[in-house]
Amino acid sequence: MNLFKDKHTVLQQSIDWWNPGKTKQWQEDGVDIVIGKREGYYFYDMDGKQLMNAHLNGGTYNLGHRNPEIIAALKEATDYFDIGNHHFPSMARAQLAEDLAACTPEGLKYTIFSSGGSEAIDAALKCARYATKRKKLISIKNGYHGHTGLAVSLGNERYSKPFLSQGDPNEFIHVPFNDLDAMERELRNEDIACVIIETIPATYGFPLPEPNYLSSVKKLCEKYGSLYIADEVQTGLMRTGKMWGIEHYGVNPDILVTAKGLSGGIYPIGATIVNERAGRWMHEDGLAHISTFGGAELGCVVAMKVLEISQRKEVIKNVEYVARYLRTGLESIQKQFPDFFVGIRQLGVVMGLEFNHPEGAKYVMSSLYKNGVWAIYSMLDTRVLQFKPGLLCNKEYCDELLLRCEVGIKEAMQTIKRF
Repeated sequence: MNLFKDKHTVLQQSIDWWNPGKTKQWQEDGVDIVIGKREGYYFYDMDGKQLMNAHLNGGTYNLGHRNPEIIAALKEATDYFDIGNHHFPSMARAQLAEDLAACTPEGLKYTIFSSGGSEAIDAALKCARYATKRKKLISIKNGYHGHTGLAVSLGNERYSKPFLSQGDPNEFIHVPFNDLDAMERELRNEDIACVIIETIPATYGFPLPEPNYLSSVKKLCEKYGSLYIADEVQTGLMRTGKMWGIEHYGVNPDILVTAKGLSGGIYPIGATIVNERAGRWMHEDGLAHISTFGGAELGCVVAMKVLEISQRKEVIKNVEYVARYLRTGLESIQKQFPDFFVGIRQLGVVMGLEFNHPEGAKYVMSSLYKNGVWAIYSMLDTRVLQFKPGLLCNKEYCDELLLRCEVGIKEAMQTIKRF
């Protein structure tokens, strides 16, 4: 089987047999890429063009592409393990579940494994409905929680409407982010199963929670008998400078969801960690929820290595350094183009760069791509560029990244002025 064809052939195959719309859209956006070699925080087009990865596929590559420690752990695991059988106890699943209980906020205990983030969100919602015996769900307007059955109905209709999956508006309730009054109006009827919030909504452009917002939402949930689900798929695993972004806000959620980076970019895995109340169904009927590939044993070994690396003291220190160093550099660039580059939304290495043009981030993405940087605009706010460097970046990488960003932002501004 020959996978290594020429780029034109791969693009045509993608149009013919994979996803014609997505393939053509990227071509129209000027992102003419088929990923070939990848290593560390770089990847390369099949034609050889080098790109610095400042998107990381939503944090999937927190620890870099093809991290050698993770690959070594996987290779060693293949001498003994395979996917395993989801029906039975497993050495790898049991240990990873214990590790997750140890590193997540107080009160979380049981782990439900899945093959990805959307599936993990669905499991979280099912647990909340079980625990409360209520059906209604609250999420944030312009939020995003994935594309599967329940998860897709939580988000913006861009993703649900094509598939007639918007959900009953009396069942799937959307409230504005940072609006406590709107939240309480919906909760006070005491018929809401849960509130689910991305700690920092990524697809919405990383608006930051106002002081005490998330902790106040948790208190409202407790007051009215609803559960609080922290979607940490993009803000977890040390990306904010703490293991979980929710830790910055003093909230112990009833349920926490992680995925993407838990895979190390090597083996798909997601996890839903629940408290005793949300997990009580497992004492009644442990077979009520199953996932054939959820908690695949090889994936569990990879995830254990990810957790270990992410919690190393030197890694935590490096995240603090990278966040501070890049912030200083970006502020310097901002001073050069203050009328265009108007804001930096940041918590750790989770960053959103804000531009004073309704599609400013699209222009910046295109210019950065030409200059060898991959970062993508926020799909639901095209003024904001998702800018998400990795946990293990060094000073040399940051310097090169800032240099390319300065050139790319300047060129984007000049392009807009010509229109």
